[in-house]
Amino acid sequence: MLAGSDLRAVVLVEGVSDEVALEALSARRDLDLGAEGVSVVPIGGAQAIGHFLHLFGPRGLDVRLAGLCDAAEEPDFRRGLERTGLGSDLTHADMERLGFYVCVDDLEDELIRALGADAVEQVVDAQGELGAFRTLQKQPAWRGRPTENQLRRFMGSGGRRKIRYARLLVEALDLARVPRPLDRVLADLRDI
Repeated sequence: MLAGSDLRAVVLVEGVSDEVALEALSARRDLDLGAEGVSVVPIGGAQAIGHFLHLFGPRGLDVRLAGLCDAAEEPDFRRGLERTGLGSDLTHADMERLGFYVCVDDLEDELIRALGADAVEQVVDAQGELGAFRTLQKQPAWRGRPTENQLRRFMGSGGRRKIRYARLLVEALDLARVPRPLDRVLADLRDI
C-alpha cells in the first residue's frame, strides 16, 4: 500500500485473486498503479467493505474509491456505500458511476467466459494440472456439468490455485476481450 500523500485512489476488492488479476491486467496495459497513486486492497471478504470504505472514504483518508465484487456480494457493497454516505437506494448503475463494478458470478466466471473453456484448459495443461482437472470432471458431483462450471470449481479448489490462475488467465486474455468489470474499474482509474 502506498503511503499518505502518495495515495490518490484505492480499489477495494474481495480477495487476493482479484488484486492479482487487476495488477496483472494493469501491467499488460502498461499502467503502473503505484506510480499513479493507486492501491488495490483486498478486504478479506465483502462483509468487511464498510470498514474499508470508512478508512479510505470521505470520513477517513478521503481518496478516490473504486471496487470490484462478485454478484453475490453486491448487496454488501451497496449497503457499505450507502452507510458511508456515498449514496442512497443505489442501483447497479449508481454503483458503477461510483466506480464499483460487479462480476456476473465471480472473477473466475468472467475470465473463463472471456477466454473460452478450451483456452482455459490449455492454461491448465501448461501448468501441468490437466490430469487433476480431468479427475475432478470424473467425480460424480461434477460429471456431466458444463466445462465452464467444472473449471470454476477447479480454480476454487486446492490451496492458492485461485490466486495463481487469476494471473495466468489474465495473461492469456486477448486485450480486446477483457471482462467488463475488470476493464471498467481500470478505465475509471485512468481518470484520476
